Amino acid sequence: MAVQTAEQPRLRRQYGDEIVPSLVSRFRYRNAMQVPLVVKVVVNIGLGEAITNARAIDAAVADLKTITGQAPIVIRARRSVAAFKLREGMPIAAKVTLRGRRMYEFLDKLINVALPRIRDFRGIDTKGFDGHGNYTLGLREQLVFPEIDYDKIDKLRGLEITIVTTARSDEEGQALLTGFGMPFRKN
Repeated sequence: MAVQTAEQPRLRRQYGDEIVPSLVSRFRYRNAMQVPLVVKVVVNIGLGEAITNARAIDAAVADLKTITGQAPIVIRARRSVAAFKLREGMPIAAKVTLRGRRMYEFLDKLINVALPRIRDFRGIDTKGFDGHGNYTLGLREQLVFPEIDYDKIDKLRGLEITIVTTARSDEEGQALLTGFGMPFRKN
């Protein structure tokens, strides 16, 4: 077993030091291992425009790589849809799955840098939970991330961020993400 010499990401330390004890007392878990945790974060850009613009895939892949620090994979159409002029095998999206250190660093950047940069930001909606504690958030433009240079992008593209947790309910998932500092809107 290799010994890690690098320091843990800030959110990972916060999870062990603050979030676990708080969730154990709130949900009355018998064991700290029952506390939900973030398993992975999936960042996805859908590219309907790639049907007519072949360079859109390259630009989206470059943006995702810049934002996440990891090379994305290109998702191809599984079947043809004549109404959309889509053929089987055409590239239609790009996605990155983050785990471990990169996942925590991305979440930290999302919560503390990107979301506050959204114009007229009043918090994110709690309706993005799927019933199993996983949360999906849509952003209208990639410019909220500071790594993206406004002058070098060809088009504003929205992206979707899915945070997958081991929570058994939306309430547990929301409590976990709130512990990390996710700014949920007060309804």
